[in-house]
Amino acid sequence: MTYDLYYWPAIQGRGEYVRLVLEAAGVSYRDVARLDVSQGGGVEAMFAHMRGDEGPQRPLAPPFLVDGDVLIAQTAVIVSYLGERHDLAPLEERDRLFARTIAATTADFVAEAHDTHHPVGVALYYEDQRDEALRRAEGFRNERVAKYLSWYEALLGGNPSGPEHLVGDRLSYADLGLFQTVAGLGYAFPRRMKSLMPAFPMVARLCEQVAMVERVAAYLASDRRIAFNEDGIFRHYRELDDE
Repeated sequence: MTYDLYYWPAIQGRGEYVRLVLEAAGVSYRDVARLDVSQGGGVEAMFAHMRGDEGPQRPLAPPFLVDGDVLIAQTAVIVSYLGERHDLAPLEERDRLFARTIAATTADFVAEAHDTHHPVGVALYYEDQRDEALRRAEGFRNERVAKYLSWYEALLGGNPSGPEHLVGDRLSYADLGLFQTVAGLGYAFPRRMKSLMPAFPMVARLCEQVAMVERVAAYLASDRRIAFNEDGIFRHYRELDDE
């Protein structure tokens, strides 16, 4: 079995949440847009699906995953599909449903992080909305980050199976999603995250443990892991960060 992942080739973005699950599961996949055209790759191969050239099920935007004749879009949907198929999801149905809730909430958190540097419109450059970004980032730093992290901390503290995981008693795609989000915020807002994280020790510990999982650690150290940069969701603009 080999999955085809479609996402922009030069950024982590939302596609990284899917990559982390694929890597942690140890399953075969092709990061299609990063492949050579001679291998059936490239961005044009991604656009072909989005235009509907490959069939009636056409995604609005990447990331999307193709598994045989199945096409799935939206990050939270993709990671739950993969996690439940590859032992990266809780076993109990109630917990599986809540893991999907966590993934959808994480997607909301990521969208708010993105909107700190693009609060007016995605078609505009950051420089065209800098004043608005300064105001949006201030609210995000001072109110929203702690609100989300407090929720994750409460989930860890209230998990009947222990504070090692957000839900259930083993690593899940929900844990991987929190790890990636905290890593991204650490890149985008290093000063704010340094001041905030001591208040969330269980979140910090979970992220440390995820980074030490053998397959995850190997991926993070490989050239398959694209570095954070100012074209992705998590962007470091010094003027948007503060303690």
